Amino acid sequence: MQFKQYAIIALLAGLIIPAAKAQTKTVTLDCFFNNEYRKNASGTTERFHYTWEDTKSSGYSIWGDIFKQNGANLQSLTTEPTAESLKGTDIYIIVDPDTRKETANPNYIESRHIKAITDWVKKGGVLVMLANDSANAELPHLNNLAEKFGIHFNDDLYKHVIDKQFEMGAITVSPGNPIFKTARKVYLKDIATLKLSLNARPALTDSGKVIVAIARYGRGIVFAVGDPWIYNEYTNGRLTPSMGFENDKAAEDITQWLLLQIPKKQ
Repeated sequence: MQFKQYAIIALLAGLIIPAAKAQTKTVTLDCFFNNEYRKNASGTTERFHYTWEDTKSSGYSIWGDIFKQNGANLQSLTTEPTAESLKGTDIYIIVDPDTRKETANPNYIESRHIKAITDWVKKGGVLVMLANDSANAELPHLNNLAEKFGIHFNDDLYKHVIDKQFEMGAITVSPGNPIFKTARKVYLKDIATLKLSLNARPALTDSGKVIVAIARYGRGIVFAVGDPWIYNEYTNGRLTPSMGFENDKAAEDITQWLLLQIPKKQ
């Protein structure tokens, strides 16, 4: 009886936690296949383009903040993906692999990387592939990986936007979409559409074109889009509310959906 009384007092005082806190999820952004640099205003060379740290239009700092607001931990992988380097990662994001136009000596996705990544997904990893049109992303090697999951990035240029005619990149999301629960009008431009096989299925289409796809693989899942999409340039207000675009909501929707796909630890 005395123990129960002390336990109640301790619980009220906040000394006993009734249930274990949810384990923090780790989101790793690839900086090996996407490995670009520029000189800043002071002349110092710095990494940029689709990184968590890049707060300019070219970065993913806003998306990173959304992940953190949802309780996730961020990290970047500057070395090649291996069984060891992916250990502890729950969500692995590969975006816009470099071409020789962007990087003098690009790191291509090779067979050893494909084995490491597919093994990791099979065990429960959540893989995100955000490509680009073929002029701006190295699609052949990316497709070697994507096709393991029944996804192929086409060599096309869908929703080509001229100058500031942003409405050319508008895509409507139907109510009831299992991923995009709040976003109803999103903006993407110059997309590599997707061709699906195996058990991959569309998650967002437009005029018969597959824009977003998902594929179950073992205990894990793959999410693919042929566009870097939710980087800062299109989530920070350049697309004004008067245009009706909701990329900010889409970024939140994607983030929450991805986190929910992480299998519970057995």
